[in-house]
Amino acid sequence: MSDLVGPGTGLPTGAAMESLTYEQLVDSLEDLARRMAAGDVGIEEAAELYEQAGLIHRLASERLERVRRRIEDLEEDAAPGPTGSP
Repeated sequence: MSDLVGPGTGLPTGAAMESLTYEQLVDSLEDLARRMAAGDVGIEEAAELYEQAGLIHRLASERLERVRRRIEDLEEDAAPGPTGSP
């Protein structure tokens, strides 16, 4: 994780970030977007917020992909097998 995510940013670091739910990650992204859209941050802080958003987006995307694969696996397991076995 980046040094930008952590103390002073309002976002958890390392393992704490990994433990957030998908919904919490999305909420964090929305908070960052609001802060950037407010227009009251300097260019350096905006760049830091953008980097934080990228990290959170990556985590959220990975989490979503993991759930998608899990659902596909469950659907395959629940699908009926072939009916005319020799």
